[in-house]
Amino acid sequence: MSTTSPAGPVTPAIVSRLPSVGTTVFTHMSMLAAQHGAVNLGQGFPDFACDARLVDAVTEAMRAGFNQYPMMTGVPALRQAIAAKIAATYGRQYDADTEITVTAGATQALTTAILCCVHPGDEVIIIEPAYDSYLPTVELAGGVPVLVQMTLTDACYAIPWDRIAAAVTPKTRLLVINTPHNPTGTVLRQADIDALSAIVQGTGILILADEVYEHMVYDGARHESMSRHAVLAARSFVVSSFGKTFHVTGWKIGYVAAPAPLMAEFRKVHQYNVFSTNAPMQHGIAAYMADPRPWRELPDFYQRKRDLFRTGLAASRFELLPADGTYFQCVRYGAISDLPEVAFAEWLAAEIKVAAIPVAPFYRGGVESRVVRFCFAKQDDTLRLALDRLARV
Repeated sequence: MSTTSPAGPVTPAIVSRLPSVGTTVFTHMSMLAAQHGAVNLGQGFPDFACDARLVDAVTEAMRAGFNQYPMMTGVPALRQAIAAKIAATYGRQYDADTEITVTAGATQALTTAILCCVHPGDEVIIIEPAYDSYLPTVELAGGVPVLVQMTLTDACYAIPWDRIAAAVTPKTRLLVINTPHNPTGTVLRQADIDALSAIVQGTGILILADEVYEHMVYDGARHESMSRHAVLAARSFVVSSFGKTFHVTGWKIGYVAAPAPLMAEFRKVHQYNVFSTNAPMQHGIAAYMADPRPWRELPDFYQRKRDLFRTGLAASRFELLPADGTYFQCVRYGAISDLPEVAFAEWLAAEIKVAAIPVAPFYRGGVESRVVRFCFAKQDDTLRLALDRLARV
């Protein structure tokens, strides 16, 4: 029976599944950047074009008629290209038919992985600061988030593995790992891998590895993918993103690699929350991947931008934290202002005309460290304009 009032029909109330979720800080800061004409170094997307050859490959796929539903698991040629890239890069052989699935971006992959393995009451360890999709997805699955904060010393952020180990209980189902890490720019090293392996070995704990910045690791270091390490690969959903790797974030194409038993469960959920992913883009990316240079050259490409940005900030009052991976640079601003992080970022956008992202919202409790994050995945001229403005702070 419909409900009416003197003013007309009334929309029934709905009890929110995510009552604590509102407008994201990324949306808020991008709106402020537009409002104030600020250089947007907030949200993580490039302001430069992708390779024209990739656009041509997708266009050719469209003209060739690849415009209907592809296979639910992904175009075979793309899955084969992904398996070959992982084998060549990390030495792990995944079966393209049973262990690789193409997704509608990495966030869908992360969501699907959580939904397929987390049951009500299961505990999921999330390391903060954390990418903002992890926690609400765990809650949608009925899981219990167990939050462990990274340490922030005078030098850097680091994962406190002793506290991770202490957080494990018989109810722990999943541990979310993000390397290279957004927002801090840290990367896992061999010592981290050893600690993680010791924690999970002999348990039923699964790992969700968010590795979307896998090809953005600097200073000669290697990316410690879960795929490299047998103990970890055997229990991991490894997620990556063509949007990040090929500068096409708006295409929303990602993928997951996992052992066949895990992938079988992943696909059960995948087929109902997205079914399949943009067909011509899959065919175009598969053709483009015949040349490995675009991802092999990516560390040098972004390291140059990182160094340009860090050099430009070195004489400022911002305190640079290490940026070992991703395309983000975190800075402390304690020498500049006592404002809380969101307020400082708002002031920076309005008065200095440069938009940044406060790190506090990456914690459930909004932990204040007087740190903001800049994105350096921008044209050099964009970075220089931002640096000119930041030098006045």
